[in-house]
Amino acid sequence: MSDSETTTTVSTAAPPPEDDSSATDTKKQERNAISFSIWPLTQRTRDAVITRLIETLSTTSVLSKRYGTVPHDEASEVSRRIEEEAFSVATSSASSEDDGLEVVQLYSKEISKRMLETVKARSGSSANGDNSAAKTVSADVTPTSMASEEVLSSVETEAA
Repeated sequence: MSDSETTTTVSTAAPPPEDDSSATDTKKQERNAISFSIWPLTQRTRDAVITRLIETLSTTSVLSKRYGTVPHDEASEVSRRIEEEAFSVATSSASSEDDGLEVVQLYSKEISKRMLETVKARSGSSANGDNSAAKTVSADVTPTSMASEEVLSSVETEAA
């Protein structure tokens, strides 16, 4: 080669193993630091659940056909109480290692259970009304399963 020509050398060798392992460890730590949890629910989600409860209790639904509708004001008060109690129960069972799915399921079951208890108690306290509507409710669509689906739907809508 002449003095006027220059040669450029590009190194294609990997960095020393020390640097590579520390970079990999850092990336693993960063990846492990990222987590996804759906519990606790945001206030927006909880409000959506309450709104859906109010709607279910105060308008025509499978539940109201069997147990009757609840006046809107009363439904609002009852819905807030049901949601707060269910949230409290679910929060007390949550662990820091959970992704929250089991806790949301418990929350949903608690809401369903409490909603059903409320409408049954209200229906029982009123004069024994006409039970003919109860016969029209499909056996495979129970009020509890319907309420659980509504709660989970509200949570999924919020997560999207």
